[in-house]
Amino acid sequence: MNIILASKSPRRIELLKNIVDSFEIMPANIDEDDITSPNIENIPQLLAVNKARHIADSHSNALVIGCDTGVFIDGKMLGKPKSEVEAFEMLATLSGRTHKVITGCAIIFNGEIIEFSEETDVTFTLLDEDNIRKYISYGECMDKAGAYGIQGKGSMLVEKINGDFYNVMGLPVCRLAKEMRKFLDV
Repeated sequence: MNIILASKSPRRIELLKNIVDSFEIMPANIDEDDITSPNIENIPQLLAVNKARHIADSHSNALVIGCDTGVFIDGKMLGKPKSEVEAFEMLATLSGRTHKVITGCAIIFNGEIIEFSEETDVTFTLLDEDNIRKYISYGECMDKAGAYGIQGKGSMLVEKINGDFYNVMGLPVCRLAKEMRKFLDV
């Protein structure tokens, strides 16, 4: 069976290899700013569905996986920072506090769709300005929601998590594998 990941995220690619050996990578080029919801925490799942549909529309015989991850605190969704100043502000907001990481997933196969969200609570250690600037200097924060990557040097920022570690990386492996079993033997 042809499996397509509607993402170019290196972390998602790496993690999906834990579930299936072979798949194609086709990033879905959608306008993520067009998605709104009365409940902001639904946005990752809505984006995941849109990404999967965008690819599935032209690949009807494939199993298509769409994902999106958001970081949530104080009723706001923190996306990828657009500048080092914005990264600093995000990290300062997360410092010493617990936030939610929500990854929305969608699987489409033969017109059937399974969609879900996975939530993990992440608690940051207390950071001072020097800690934040040093982390930003590593350069890994700019392409990640919430301006950090738990799997890299960002691991030094995280005091504890409650939930799926891989969800924080952008792909809830266990739950995705469970849902994919409805369509294939993984």
